[in-house]
Amino acid sequence: MMIDTLDTEIPDGEERLTLDVENGVGVLTLCRPEKLNGWSWEASRQLGLMADRIRFDERVRVVLLRAEGRAFCAGIDVSAPGGGITGHTVAERIQRYDEGIRWVHERFAVFARLPQPVVAAVQGYCLGFGFELALMADVRIAADDAVFALPEATLGVAVDAGGDLRIAREAGAGWAKYLALTGRRIDAATAERLGLVQLVTPHDELDRAARETAAAIAANAPLAVRAVKRNIDAYADHAMAATLDRTALAAALTLSSDDAREGYGAKAARRPPRFEGR
Repeated sequence: MMIDTLDTEIPDGEERLTLDVENGVGVLTLCRPEKLNGWSWEASRQLGLMADRIRFDERVRVVLLRAEGRAFCAGIDVSAPGGGITGHTVAERIQRYDEGIRWVHERFAVFARLPQPVVAAVQGYCLGFGFELALMADVRIAADDAVFALPEATLGVAVDAGGDLRIAREAGAGWAKYLALTGRRIDAATAERLGLVQLVTPHDELDRAARETAAAIAANAPLAVRAVKRNIDAYADHAMAATLDRTALAAALTLSSDDAREGYGAKAARRPPRFEGR
């Protein structure tokens, strides 16, 4: 990876997320609209830093996860530094990818396991890593223009961060397989029907609806709210940690494959990929 994983600073102008605390609500905003809030190694680093800041901030009773611009997050930003991991051999690339993805899982785990509930407000594209991030929230509210997908298999790689596992938890294994194996997109109404979204609103009302939901949670007793979240997560996620280890290895193997190079190359060239299973 081409980032300093020990750095705890976020330079001015390099923010992938911003945090503002308003009346008990920690507003966490994806702030790269010109890149459709594309995800990167650096975004994962900053998410972990923000989660650490939120965790012990007694002012924050609930987190509102939102995004600037017309998309929540359109997936990986392939132009970001450190986008690909290199190595002298396939085995070395696999090992480096595996360790890197496990590192991302650890950053995401800090966010997903925050004591404060997280409400996600989703508009526009919510694809790949963006969909996986939204699925880590406790409550998801979508604008009627939201579009969800896990397109990884169409690029020759496995789902990286447990989004397919969380879909299986929320909507059942069949729907997780359908979405992850086909890469097909679903609209907000379908996501609501599957239980992946709790509320759909007109685009212009998304911010108000999300803030009202966050405010309703913030108004309740913090100890009770945190206990409810912990108890439900303990039930719903009892197999998540062990399965994410398998996910990291599967992602590392596929990211190091010829099929992955073909998938990304075909996407860049806007042609159908020719996968050969190598």
